[in-house]
Amino acid sequence: MAGTAGHGSGDDGAMDAIAAPLLDPGGLDLESAARITYRIEQSFRYDYDSPVESVRQRLVVVPPARHGDLHRRAHRVEVTGAPARRRVSRDAAGNTIVRVRADRVEDSVEFHVLAVVERVRGDGPLTLPAAALADPRLLRPTRLTAADDRLRALAADLGGGGARGLDLADRVCAEVHAALTYEFGVTTVRTTAAEALACGRGVCQDTAHLMLALCHLLALPARYVSGHLLGQGGTHAWVEVVVPERGGAVAVPFDPCHGRRADSSYVTVATGRDYTDVAPTSGSYLGAPGGRLTATREVGVVAIAA
Repeated sequence: MAGTAGHGSGDDGAMDAIAAPLLDPGGLDLESAARITYRIEQSFRYDYDSPVESVRQRLVVVPPARHGDLHRRAHRVEVTGAPARRRVSRDAAGNTIVRVRADRVEDSVEFHVLAVVERVRGDGPLTLPAAALADPRLLRPTRLTAADDRLRALAADLGGGGARGLDLADRVCAEVHAALTYEFGVTTVRTTAAEALACGRGVCQDTAHLMLALCHLLALPARYVSGHLLGQGGTHAWVEVVVPERGGAVAVPFDPCHGRRADSSYVTVATGRDYTDVAPTSGSYLGAPGGRLTATREVGVVAIAA
């Protein structure tokens, strides 16, 4: 018989936020708020035409306990449709990784995450040790962010004006926004930054990969961010650029898809070198090919304090 596996944590106040209605975003002044409480609900359902075995799923869907001024107050991950076992760990970047194993799934299995996150304005920005400025994970390209001649020429133009640090990052963000027209369906999660630039079209993960490729060429430490943007239909991607500050470093978020720095409409879930590190769901199974994925998402504000 199909079963349910669940795991979660939280305090009483956060439990109230789980049941609270979402506020109308049109009347909210998020940038003036001292505290903002967000609720995140996501589900990933896999349907199969015939029973499958040895299902192994990797979920990167739980926000970190703390990320700058963001605090995770509660979360719950449930698996329905099959008896399942889970293991929760942290990867090299500190992301929460939930690994689920099911010996057999008859026809469908669903992974559902619910989280409450609070932004406390006075707790930012996101600080890092000074060593992050020389971290190879933030400076070296991956397969998805590797440079070609066109990228190198673009980086040379961007770096030729004398801009440094955040000023240079602002220039890169604006250039990437201008270089790629948003269009769904023309790229995949395997599309490289060079391929997206040549195409001139793509989605948020493509703009993030392109900005990362240029940052690497310009010796700007930077990393990929997976998370949520209020009002957006699916998981969003942006970039954090790491710059020195007061003997340490700070991570400053940029959204090249929208050509701006990220603000209180953004909620971080995970950081990595590129999409591959932080894909929300990935896995394998033994059985006939043709599994179908259906994803749903609802993210919004449930409380705000001036």
